[in-house]
Amino acid sequence: MTETGSVWMAEWAAVQKVKAPSMKNESVFYRNLEEELDLARQTGHSLPLHLPSHEIDFSSCDVIGLGHSGALRKEFLQELADNPNFHLGAGGSRLMDGHTRYQDKLEREIAEMFDVESALVVHSGWTANQAIFSTIPRPGDVIVYDELMHATALAGMKVSLALEQRLFRHNDVDSFIEVLEEVRDSQPQIRSGKRCVIIAVESYYSMDGDVCPLKELIDAAKEIFPLGNAQFVVDEAHSFGVIGPKGLGFVSELGLEKEIAIRMHTFGKALSGSGAVILSNNTVRWMLINHAKVLICSVAPPFTLLAAARAGLRLMQSEEAQKARDRLQYLTKLYLDTLTSNPIYKKANAKGLLRMPMHEEEDWHDQPFITHIVPIWTKSKHAHYLSFHLVSDGINGTPIVFPIVPKGEDRVRLIMHSYNTEEEVKTLVNSICSWAQEMLEIEASGDKNRLPKAAQRAFDLMKKVAAEDGVKGTKETDGVNGTNGT
Repeated sequence: MTETGSVWMAEWAAVQKVKAPSMKNESVFYRNLEEELDLARQTGHSLPLHLPSHEIDFSSCDVIGLGHSGALRKEFLQELADNPNFHLGAGGSRLMDGHTRYQDKLEREIAEMFDVESALVVHSGWTANQAIFSTIPRPGDVIVYDELMHATALAGMKVSLALEQRLFRHNDVDSFIEVLEEVRDSQPQIRSGKRCVIIAVESYYSMDGDVCPLKELIDAAKEIFPLGNAQFVVDEAHSFGVIGPKGLGFVSELGLEKEIAIRMHTFGKALSGSGAVILSNNTVRWMLINHAKVLICSVAPPFTLLAAARAGLRLMQSEEAQKARDRLQYLTKLYLDTLTSNPIYKKANAKGLLRMPMHEEEDWHDQPFITHIVPIWTKSKHAHYLSFHLVSDGINGTPIVFPIVPKGEDRVRLIMHSYNTEEEVKTLVNSICSWAQEMLEIEASGDKNRLPKAAQRAFDLMKKVAAEDGVKGTKETDGVNGTNGT
């Protein structure tokens, strides 16, 4: 095991220590909170805060390396030098004293860059989605959304004024058509064009790594609602900076800018900064500024956020960034080629131990582009085992389980970066396949209590921490799930 892997595993084990039983004399206020936290600790699902110290990065969102290379830091410091009289904080909300010439200039530059009427910069993707979905749908409107829409969008929908919210099956055009037809047939105000359907999708889906069939959805919506009262909101958090002319995103890549009412781009992924921007016409912009409580009741973004965004946007449009995007595509395809050609992967895939549902057709070389998000799906509750194994090899791979993803769809989310080397890609594949080989051997042994070595080390540490405090943690033979899952 690598040194960084040992550190991470010790940090993970430490946060699994249950606490509520030792708090009988403490306030019930804190005890109740610890009891809730203990539910995760007892099953090994409590997550630690740890420094990003792994030798090989296949997890962060700095996909074109603006942060990793130091280029963003250099450009940001130059932006500070060019604006020496800046005020660090905005001093108020946009509608009070927080509106600045600098933010106004930045938003005009972004609007010109995307050839849209307006751009509105906000604190984060969460803020943007909360503002959009809590404010834009009006009484009598219906929200139709992909079932895998991000939690930030769903949170905004919960407090919207929309009459109804309807989901369609993920990326399923037939399901989408069926839902739109049901809305049309059941809502006379919408059928007559007096109310709207707000359609919410993502360009790249963050946990599956697949791509929205946006053109097909637009065509279907136009046919069902010829009066133009079906409008799209596209979340481009994971495609911005990665695809499109000068990295402008998925919608720009497809040439569908005029078909989309609202686009949301974040600065915290490929731009390696913070914040987000909402692209729309002026009507939407002023509706948000005057009615979105999350904006009205928040201090405007600080200068440092705006300056980092401006620096990142300049870098994103450079030739170096385009080379990074091209290399990102190359490395992602290299990874898929190398993994799927490995005989151990083929055997484990056939046994159902691991799989890549988005790439089962093995047609990535026929695609004009593929996403850099390449999750490995495992058997139920095995994602932690694979994660432990990767960590032991100095690779950061994040286990994603319910409720972040549906039950039975556990996975380790992996993200390619332009700065990963070919050797690192091969190391990742070797690590995955060595874990798969171990799981094949365990399954063949029929021993339901046997854990893979890295997971066994992790749970031994967890029991050691519990024993030191005299508190029972997991059962003697359990892992995350009580047995090895076979």
